[in-house]
Amino acid sequence: QCKQVESVIDSLAKKYTKTPFFKVEAEAFEDISEAYEICAVPTVILAQKAKIVGRVDGANVAEVVKKVAEACAAANGIKSEPASAVAPAEFQQDLNTRLKGLIERAPVMVFIKGTAAQPRCGFSKKIVGMLNEQNIKYGYFDILTDEQVRQGLKVYSDWPTFPQLYISGELVGGVDIVAEMIETGELIGMVPAEAVAK
Repeated sequence: QCKQVESVIDSLAKKYTKTPFFKVEAEAFEDISEAYEICAVPTVILAQKAKIVGRVDGANVAEVVKKVAEACAAANGIKSEPASAVAPAEFQQDLNTRLKGLIERAPVMVFIKGTAAQPRCGFSKKIVGMLNEQNIKYGYFDILTDEQVRQGLKVYSDWPTFPQLYISGELVGGVDIVAEMIETGELIGMVPAEAVAK
């Protein structure tokens, strides 16, 4: 994923020649990573006069291209471009590869509206509560932050609603199915040992 974003940044640097681009190895410069609150690799940060004006956490190529265009076009004498021109085909990330990466980010992964601490719909709140009650450690993704993921996952998993729970990369289902599986004891049996809090 880093190499993919790096190649896009190289292409953007050739287009926006008046804008300096820098690459920093997050692990080699921990003080910089902490100062900029780097929580995902790669992360692209856009700054003007030491002030952060935009950031993209993770390998969302289309968003990187869009944000760089918004921040750099005027300074480089380029008129603002429509989104379709800003993100030509070679910059479009393979969405299925990205979705697979998100699903496999943790042994137990749930796609919800909002965050685990602050779910933004009743069903998301319910599934988070059920996982917490079962002492299951899980990763989550807030689908409200990324329309590409929100719509793409419905097709990828052939499941039209959220939340969606995945265990070991496989779709388990939504709230009703998870509730039934908890009642029968089936769910905890599917969860890898490392994802159960002691």
